Amino acid sequence: MAGGPGGDAFGDMPFVIGAGVNRDRDLIVMTQRGTLYARPNLACPEIDRFNAESVGLRYDAPSTGRRLVRATEQCRNRLAGEGVDLSAYNTTENAADFADLRKALGIRRWNVYGYSYGTDLGLTYLRRHPQGVRSLAIDSVVPPQIVSLPWTWDSAQEGINTVFAACAAQPACGNRYPNLSRTLTQQVRRLEAHPLTVMAQPPAGGTPVKVVLDGGALVNLLVANAVPAVDVPAALDELAHGNPERFARARAAGATPVIGEFAYGLTQSVACSEWVPGYSQADLLAAGRRAFPGWPDSVLAQAPQLPFQHEACRVWNVPDRTPVQRVTTVSNVPALVLSGTFDAKTGARWGAYAARTLSRSTTVLIPGIGHWVVPQSPCAASVLTSFLTRPTAPDTRCVAGLTPKPFTIVPALESS
Repeated sequence: MAGGPGGDAFGDMPFVIGAGVNRDRDLIVMTQRGTLYARPNLACPEIDRFNAESVGLRYDAPSTGRRLVRATEQCRNRLAGEGVDLSAYNTTENAADFADLRKALGIRRWNVYGYSYGTDLGLTYLRRHPQGVRSLAIDSVVPPQIVSLPWTWDSAQEGINTVFAACAAQPACGNRYPNLSRTLTQQVRRLEAHPLTVMAQPPAGGTPVKVVLDGGALVNLLVANAVPAVDVPAALDELAHGNPERFARARAAGATPVIGEFAYGLTQSVACSEWVPGYSQADLLAAGRRAFPGWPDSVLAQAPQLPFQHEACRVWNVPDRTPVQRVTTVSNVPALVLSGTFDAKTGARWGAYAARTLSRSTTVLIPGIGHWVVPQSPCAASVLTSFLTRPTAPDTRCVAGLTPKPFTIVPALESS
């Protein structure tokens, strides 16, 4: 069960196969309703084109929000005009598709693995269709009963602060980059007041593009793990001394999306019916202030990775589904709960939170890994394959010796 919502599950197959889950069993991958290769495909080229342009715009400026909302409305109107019932694209229906697939294939019991939004989907699937589920493995956990826009700030705080704490615990990093939290706050405030406009080459190469780095863009690059965690202290130090190159290149990567690959229509239908209702923009701002006191309100008013979502949902206009979706999954089906300590999208503590009501669960925390653990950690992959063999007693011994990789150390720079 892929992430997003809106990600291409078929494109994830090499990562899952690389983890070895199909060495001695079949791997079944189904593209979720509305995603690439499904019919209809809820791609939004209008939003893809906005995203390409947005690297050269202030991340959280109201004018940027208006452009995003306009692109969202154009996509909605086009899909609705094609006869697509956008209210049918939700986690309840998504889970029912998987239940139908098991029956159609004549499989008595199977193991289910999901990451990111796929954990929200997997937990919903287990709650609504427990029959036939031998085990559930969830990686980078989004608990359906808790996910909301304010929740994103809690996860951002946990992931970013854990990276900084890991740097402080390595003498070479801690001595070279002291007070990273203060440095980040200073740079968020500075860039929000005086955004940088620079030319940067995308990481994949090609012609340099204009990018704008404001406080919101900086924060979202950190949450997205767009700069590898091992490079974050160096990147922040370089930024503070007048060299924004690492962050600028990471921002430039967004200038060349594959048009139509990601199903933003599914993203909007799930977010607007299940994640946004029940919490106001004031609630979101309050959560941001709790997580990062001292940051500008203009940054904290936008959920990480989901900017201007309240406004987008007003034009997407799907029914509130929170009464049937914000429900805790209680189960005695064997479960494996995997989290990475550096995950700033779905904070690691939410794995343990979801596991509290999964009575036969094993919770595994992988140090120094960000979002979507299994492809990044050979240890996590071995735990998963062990779990598939023995769901109530996976071999987790490899975890004990894990520590975060050494952080990048660069020579000290003079302030520019």
